[in-house]
Amino acid sequence: MSHLVETMAYTGLTPWHGLGSQLPEKQPLEIWAQAAGMDWQIKESPVHFSIDNVHNASMFGSFDEQKVLYRSDTNTALSVVSNRYQVVQPMEVLEFYRDLTEYAGFELDTAGVLKGGRKFWALARTGKSTALKGNDVVNGYVLLATSCDGSLATVAMPTTVRVVCNNTLSIAVNGAEQAVKVSHRSNFDADAVKQRLGIAVSQWDQFMYEMKVLSERKVNVKEANRYFEALLSSGPADAAPVIGSKSHLKLLSAQSESVMPNERAYKKLQAMYGGQGRGAELTAAKDTAWGLLCAVTEFVDHERQARSNENRLDSAWFGNGGQMKQKALEQALQLVA
Repeated sequence: MSHLVETMAYTGLTPWHGLGSQLPEKQPLEIWAQAAGMDWQIKESPVHFSIDNVHNASMFGSFDEQKVLYRSDTNTALSVVSNRYQVVQPMEVLEFYRDLTEYAGFELDTAGVLKGGRKFWALARTGKSTALKGNDVVNGYVLLATSCDGSLATVAMPTTVRVVCNNTLSIAVNGAEQAVKVSHRSNFDADAVKQRLGIAVSQWDQFMYEMKVLSERKVNVKEANRYFEALLSSGPADAAPVIGSKSHLKLLSAQSESVMPNERAYKKLQAMYGGQGRGAELTAAKDTAWGLLCAVTEFVDHERQARSNENRLDSAWFGNGGQMKQKALEQALQLVA
């Protein structure tokens, strides 16, 4: 297994990323901590450095504005951060779910450590589920993730998993992500985050209504091609032109004079949407805007080029892959605006 992944644990069926060790259902958090490799703490140490004086004798100084974070179990250094950096411990991520699993019907689904301990997360099923046309089932989850190297704020994110292909998609309503983010310059207050997240989780019905609308929006071949072309064009999601608009047509004209960007991805997306994707022939996805979106989420989670499955997982949740899925969602919603 790649050094990117330290350990993972999951319950039920093998998760979409195909990684980790299986646990029986309803295990206590202490068992989850052991199985997911989260039973250690992040320790802190001042930054020291060596100085050679004129007599070639070594002296040591300290840099008080920063500190070294390291693992308590292996003493392995994780990062050098500002003294203002507020650490969230691995066990705090699991503890976030204690009352949710004991009293609110949530069930831990997967948890683990990435990049040797620099990132860690836990994912829990909320119990919410919706079936689109043709029994295309989508389940609701909540992801809590954080880092100790400044690469990720502490993020609580309502997300969905499409059962037929295990594709993941963060919930967004009216174009706005429903994630709750806490900077590492602030203390992580689990109760405050859960209060704010309660509002986000309550948006499930609205989000799934929008997905049902996508499943009813029929798409022709030209619209599908334009959708994938706009998706793979350069620029952030909020800069993407409205499909069919004058600015979009100008973009396509410019692209026709050169090689289509990322041609391999373009052809793969077309093929998956056209029937090769898992669940592509279901009524909700066949020739619909929902099918376009599902082709992208499956591509990012399962097919996109990556050095390893571990890198693909990191990207799909926290990096460029996650951004690509959000751009795909925004473009799909343009088709029904």
